[in-house]
Amino acid sequence: MSRPQRRRSIAGAIIAVVLALVLPATALAQQGTGRPQPRSPEVPAAPAEPAPTAYEPDMLRLAEVIGSLAFLRQLCGGAEAQAWRVRMTELLDAEGTTPGRRERLAGAYNRGFRGFALTYRTCTAAAEEATVRLSADGERLSRILAGRFGG
Repeated sequence: MSRPQRRRSIAGAIIAVVLALVLPATALAQQGTGRPQPRSPEVPAAPAEPAPTAYEPDMLRLAEVIGSLAFLRQLCGGAEAQAWRVRMTELLDAEGTTPGRRERLAGAYNRGFRGFALTYRTCTAAAEEATVRLSADGERLSRILAGRFGG
């Protein structure tokens, strides 16, 4: 095969490859204009999140307080440090009825935990005072929730 014939056959092969790549795309583009496309089965939408309960703000604040106490009692060597995590797990089991609600409660707990983790590295008098105040706030919220909404 001579050199010009070889070049023509290589050029022909390249043109064939280009056409093979372009023609299916053109055919697909033309299909969209002429014939209706078969519909893919629609995925059902996730059920709508129910409206927040009337006591959700208090419940979120309580979860935040529990997170704060979990960090502070662990930091200050409190014997009940692990009990705060257990209480939060129980709260999630009881009140985390939907994925969104569970996520909001866990987020509030984590916000409380991280907020004090950023502030305190060692147990100080201020950390001990914060523990006392948070315990009182948690007790107050528990009474409000139980008194107004039962439980």
